[in-house]
Amino acid sequence: MRTTTRPSEDRLFFLKKSGDIERVKKTGRRLPTPLFNLVSCRSDLSRARVGVIVGKRLGGAVVRNRAKRLFRELARQARGQLTPGCDLLVFPRHGALTATPLALREAWLTALRQQALVRS
Repeated sequence: MRTTTRPSEDRLFFLKKSGDIERVKKTGRRLPTPLFNLVSCRSDLSRARVGVIVGKRLGGAVVRNRAKRLFRELARQARGQLTPGCDLLVFPRHGALTATPLALREAWLTALRQQALVRS
């Protein structure tokens, strides 16, 4: 069950504007992994933001929505650890849908550490 405070927190946490997404795509550092691609760049804000981009080639609407839900939940779990002032884009791959939740979480945290996107 959702809490009443979550939608307003999520509104600030997730990247939605196409201008912000394009800026991260163009200026960000890329990290490919077998389960997803991660693109990150600095921002002028005092908080971290995450965007999940899923293309049609991943599958139908059900598959794409599942991928978005998986990565949004991973981002929510890491929200307190993310370095302030960074914007992230996640591009899920097919392997993310068949990976175990533990393997996906470990790959996510490892990628964030490699890019220095989490606080020590």
